[in-house]
Amino acid sequence: MSKKIVVLISGSGSNLQALIDAQQRNALGGHIALVVSNRASAYGLTRAATAAIPTYTQTLRDFRSQGKSREDYDRELAHHVARHAPDLVVLAGWMHILSPAFIDRFAGRIINLHPALPGELDGAHAIERAYEEFKAGSRVRTGVMVHYVIPEVDKGQPILTQEVPCREGDALEDLEQRIHAVEHELLPRAVRLVLEGSE
Repeated sequence: MSKKIVVLISGSGSNLQALIDAQQRNALGGHIALVVSNRASAYGLTRAATAAIPTYTQTLRDFRSQGKSREDYDRELAHHVARHAPDLVVLAGWMHILSPAFIDRFAGRIINLHPALPGELDGAHAIERAYEEFKAGSRVRTGVMVHYVIPEVDKGQPILTQEVPCREGDALEDLEQRIHAVEHELLPRAVRLVLEGSE
């Protein structure tokens, strides 16, 4: 039976599209059973719908308006995701730090894409920070990693990594473009690697 993947997104979903494309080539090692967004306007939801993949939206604002906490949000999210019995949960541009209320439910089955190398530029705005360091003369390369998710942000065991050079004359957009190209290649490979190793 094909292994089930749930993908969590927050934005345009270009990495989701890379996963969809890999799935259509039978190169993903499983199928995407659900796409979850924490933003109702995320274009990734349209990408999922176009590929006939079910979607679910859960915004933190709705929970805040009910007087609920981030842990309540994560617990409810975990409950919904668990209904799809995923073999793997993939964070592909998911801009919400998950608490143990979610992580513990799927321990060892959550991976994240981060635009930096292990031990460097943890957290948000990693590409912008890498570019600033490059312009300041303290960085000549950055990179991309796919890693297992643990409660410490971007500290889980790496699955795949790849360096991305910073080049003289780069604008921020140039560096972003090179990083995104690597992300689109690395994430589907990492998903397949994890799923094929979880027999």
